[in-house]
Amino acid sequence: MFKRDVQPLKTLILRTLREQGLETPLLQKRLIDSWPVVAGPAIARYTHEVFIQNQTLVVRLTMPALRTELSMRRSELVRRLNNAVGEQVIADIRFC
Repeated sequence: MFKRDVQPLKTLILRTLREQGLETPLLQKRLIDSWPVVAGPAIARYTHEVFIQNQTLVVRLTMPALRTELSMRRSELVRRLNNAVGEQVIADIRFC
């Protein structure tokens, strides 16, 4: 008789993503996609572009007053975005 090494599918998929170097880009994509949900529809309406550069989420906004307000809530937004993904993906947010 032989012994089977049975593992959950989730474990196998995550291990394969990690081995192929796709885990971090996938988490980054999920974080960017969660920006409108975490920030809310009113803020998302004034968001022009969102991308990640060196563990910093860069958010380009069309309203200067909104940049100031969101800068004061930076640490809360970082925490909420990382919680939405379930991993520590970003360390900071920069509003442009």
